[in-house]
Amino acid sequence: MFDLVRWVASLDAVVELISGRFRRAEPRRRVGTYLRGLLAGLERKNGWTLAEHAGAVSPDGMQRLLRTADWDVDGVRDDLRGYVLDELGDTASGVFVVDETGFIKKGVRSAGVQRQYTGTSGKIDNCQLGVFLAYASTKGRALIDRELYLPVSWTEDRERCSRADVPDDVEFATKPQLGTAMLARAHVAGALTSGSWVTADEAYGQNPGFREWLAEREIPFVLATRNDDLLTSPDGNRRPAKVLATIAGARDPETGQTGWERRSIGPGAHGERVYDWTAVALDTDGLPAGWGHWLLVRRQTEAPEGKTVRELAFYRCAAPADTPLRELVRVAGARWAIEECFQTAKNEAGLDHYQVRSYRAWHAHITLAMLAAAYLAVTRATEHGREAEKGDPVAVGAR
Repeated sequence: MFDLVRWVASLDAVVELISGRFRRAEPRRRVGTYLRGLLAGLERKNGWTLAEHAGAVSPDGMQRLLRTADWDVDGVRDDLRGYVLDELGDTASGVFVVDETGFIKKGVRSAGVQRQYTGTSGKIDNCQLGVFLAYASTKGRALIDRELYLPVSWTEDRERCSRADVPDDVEFATKPQLGTAMLARAHVAGALTSGSWVTADEAYGQNPGFREWLAEREIPFVLATRNDDLLTSPDGNRRPAKVLATIAGARDPETGQTGWERRSIGPGAHGERVYDWTAVALDTDGLPAGWGHWLLVRRQTEAPEGKTVRELAFYRCAAPADTPLRELVRVAGARWAIEECFQTAKNEAGLDHYQVRSYRAWHAHITLAMLAAAYLAVTRATEHGREAEKGDPVAVGAR
C-alpha cells in the first residue's frame, strides 16, 4: 500500500537537497511551494495557477522566483543530476540519452522562439526547442540536464537577445554542440564515465564532433544514422548504410542462414518491441585501441499492411571490440526512454505549461519541472522496489 506520508517526506528531502542554492529564505520557501504545485493535479501549471494553489493573490512571487530571485539555477540542475544518479543509477544498465523537444508558443518575444521544425507537432511551427539529457536504467528514467536552443536569427540580434535576458556570452550553438556541453558537465561531475553508454538520434549520430568527443573519452555509443550515410569498411571501401545492411543480412549459400537475429528491445505501448537485427564491421580509425566500430541495422519482422518492404533503421556504434550484439541492441532500444521522460514531465510536472519569456526564467522553470518529474520517477522506483521485496509479481513486472 502506498504511503502518502512517506511520499511527502521524500519531497521535503528533495527540497532540502537544493536548499543550499538559495541565499534568502523567501525564495527557498517558495521553491517548495512551486514544486508541490507542479506535482498537484492542476489542469495547467503556470504562474497564476501555481499561485492560486499556494493561496497567493497574485502570480508575482512565482514569476519573481523564475525571473529575478537570487538562486543558483544551474546549481539546482547539478543537484538534480546527482539525485537521479544516486537513486536510479545502475552501472550494468544505465544509458545517457540526448534528444530535443519543442514548446509551441505564440508571439516572437520568448527567448529562442521562431518558426522551426519540432517533433512535438510533427511540422514547422512557432516554437522554442530545448535540448535535453536523460538517464535511463532498469530502475527508472528521468531528465537530468537541459539547454535552450537559440537559432542564428537570435544570436545575430544582440538587442533582441538583451530584451529576453540572454547573457552576452551566450553565442550560437548547434543542437549537437548543446548535447556535447551537457555530456561534458556529466563527465566532469563523474556521472558519465568510460563504462557509460550514450545514445541519440541521427541529428547527433551524423555529427562528427559529437562522435569524436565521445570516442576521445572512451565513452561507447549507439547513435542513429541515415540510410545514405557513407561508411568505411575495414577494407577501405565506402558504401551507403543501406548497401552494407544488404551485405550483412545476406543469406549464406552454404548454410542457408541469414545474418539477421531476432531480439526484443522491451515492452512498448502495444506489447514487446521485437525486431530483426544485424551488424557489420566498420573501420576503427580514430577510435581507442581495442575498440570495434559497427553499423547496427534494425528491420521490422513483418512488412506493414499494404506494403511489401520491411522498414530499416540504422545505428553507428563504437565500443570495446568484445561487445556482443545484444548489448548494442539494448542500448539502441533505450533511446525511446527520453520520449517517455518528455511525456511524463509535460503531462505530470508541467514542463511545457510555463508562461515566461526570458532565457533565465525558461531554464528556471524547466529545471524545477525536471526535478518534480525526477521525484516521481524515484518515488515510482522506490515503491516498486518495496513491493518487489514483498514478492509482489505485479510490482516486479511494472518496471
